[in-house]
Amino acid sequence: MFDKEELEKIKEGTKKYDEKVQKSLQKFPERKEEFKTGGGLPLERLYTPAHLEGRSYVEDLGFPGEYPYTRGVQPTMYRGRFWTMRQYAGFATAAESNARYRYLLEQGQTGLSVAFDLPTQIGYDSDHPMAQGEVGKVGVAIDSLADMEVLFDGIPLDKVSTSMTINAPASVLLSMYIAVGEKQGVSADKLSGTIQNDILKEYIARGTYIFPPKPSMRLITDIFEFCSTHVPKWNTISISGYHIREAGATAVQEVAFTLADGLAYVEAAVSKGLDPNVFGRRLSFFFNAHNDFIEEIAKFRAARRLWAKLMKERFGVTDPKALMLRFHTQTAGSTLTAQQPENNIVRVAIQALAAVLGGTQSLHTNSFDEALALPTEKSVSIALRTQQIIAYESGVANTVDPLAGSYAIESLTNEIERQALEYINKIDEMGGMLRAIENGYVQQQIQDAAYNYQKAVESGEAVVVGVNRFTVDEQGEKRELLKVDPKVGENQVKALQEMKSRRDGEAVRRALEVVRETARDESRNLMPAIIEAVKVYATEGEICGVLREEFGEYQENIVL
Repeated sequence: MFDKEELEKIKEGTKKYDEKVQKSLQKFPERKEEFKTGGGLPLERLYTPAHLEGRSYVEDLGFPGEYPYTRGVQPTMYRGRFWTMRQYAGFATAAESNARYRYLLEQGQTGLSVAFDLPTQIGYDSDHPMAQGEVGKVGVAIDSLADMEVLFDGIPLDKVSTSMTINAPASVLLSMYIAVGEKQGVSADKLSGTIQNDILKEYIARGTYIFPPKPSMRLITDIFEFCSTHVPKWNTISISGYHIREAGATAVQEVAFTLADGLAYVEAAVSKGLDPNVFGRRLSFFFNAHNDFIEEIAKFRAARRLWAKLMKERFGVTDPKALMLRFHTQTAGSTLTAQQPENNIVRVAIQALAAVLGGTQSLHTNSFDEALALPTEKSVSIALRTQQIIAYESGVANTVDPLAGSYAIESLTNEIERQALEYINKIDEMGGMLRAIENGYVQQQIQDAAYNYQKAVESGEAVVVGVNRFTVDEQGEKRELLKVDPKVGENQVKALQEMKSRRDGEAVRRALEVVRETARDESRNLMPAIIEAVKVYATEGEICGVLREEFGEYQENIVL
């Protein structure tokens, strides 16, 4: 980026600077012997163009909207339109969640994001013994199409983009969404949104899996295939680094393991005969925005560049849209503290700003009280206003990739890409991501990183304001918290039983049998059979129950 003569001058100037620093340190020592990012990457005292020696602007950065997309996936980025402000919400019943969605849309939110309760996430109806005590607690309970109809009542599905955080039963919930659209008069090709549909990270970090890897991958590629023809505006997977980071991974590990998961999905789809130039356009990613501001911005840029290279070099992808890493970001739930929770407003603002400067396509900002309970309307409103202030008042959205060219940002972008690729190559040597998960390698790496961070917090090396420094006595302080009605589970079970009494039982039986027959034939796509089953009000638990019988259930290998 600089000619040799200029670089030599910079290097000579750096030597003189270092000599001055050494004299200064005798009087004014630095705060630490060694400075690192939150993810453990060493930080230089000063970055100069010499740190970028040998790099090419055209090849390594390029221009926004052009390969390798380091500077963003759109030519004008937020000068054209802002990122989608998508607040994640869902609790108790479908009716209560619907009321929250309407409130958020009235407040200026531009996309919906559905949180499902734990039974829904693992394919159990609310009346199943495994669901007892969990119905509606961490998200909305959805047992059947009847619940989905209520959830989106009065919300035109051709006017909003909806993200659904659902994985093992993603095919069932997507089928319900398609059916609701049809009832509204909105054809499937008009629907836009995303399903998470990322089962590999469930095996790694989260645990809401149902089936073993092979049939799980079949379900995922069936969705790819079906949507490429029938629901072309739908993002068929959101390959998630968010939960990997929440489990304790570093920034480098978040990039590496997320992209390695992505490679496994692409390989599975290609082996099924699907064209990565086609389904690659509808792949999306989901990243965490953590506390280390500079590292996080560099992380997003490195991930985007590395994915474009991998798709081009490994799979011969030529379609520009299939090379783009488009991603949603959520601020880091693991950084929220129950102590002095108002401090979380500042943390979320910094994390959200990093996501925007890193070029995110959509963003969820956590509410400050989420370490204590589900967020109240007031705290959700503050979280949304945080995004709106960044968009409309900060000025950072008025020029594309404003921090590009920062020697520190570019150096960290290069280092994160380099180390992430080392992880990916090691996983390749093991036989791919499925094998690396099966032998516990990925889980162990994350556990080690989480353990090291916790030691740093406990020793005081890592400062958490309000927790291990700058603490205050908060005893007796009253806070307004959202409480879910304890009768939610009882009421949901009653509504489920009433729905079952009204539906055509024989039609349900026949539809479930078609699901079973289709599951037994690997050459057939399961999506049409599941869609027909949900239309006659077969429940999620009934459909997943059939698939459990045919596919079996995954048993985790415990990593010690």
